[in-house]
Amino acid sequence: MKNIVKKLREAMGLTQEELGREVGTSRQAINAIEMEKNEPSIWLAHDIALFFGRSIEEVFLFETSARKSRAQMSRGGSYGCQEYQKI
Repeated sequence: MKNIVKKLREAMGLTQEELGREVGTSRQAINAIEMEKNEPSIWLAHDIALFFGRSIEEVFLFETSARKSRAQMSRGGSYGCQEYQKI
């Protein structure tokens, strides 16, 4: 998942360690998020966005991906009922 965490962090003059401390995680976790090697939990994404005074959607850029989500895999690649697809 693309994100602007590094850009926001550097604009505030913070290290990865300082941001991690502020949002309750490690420097390594912040690094993995910034490098797009790891996706944060929804709670961590919320805390990071809140720290920067932004919405989750502003900080984390959700894009269509060739990679299937866990939900897609558990449903065999389909999003389920036809009613959902009409929404």
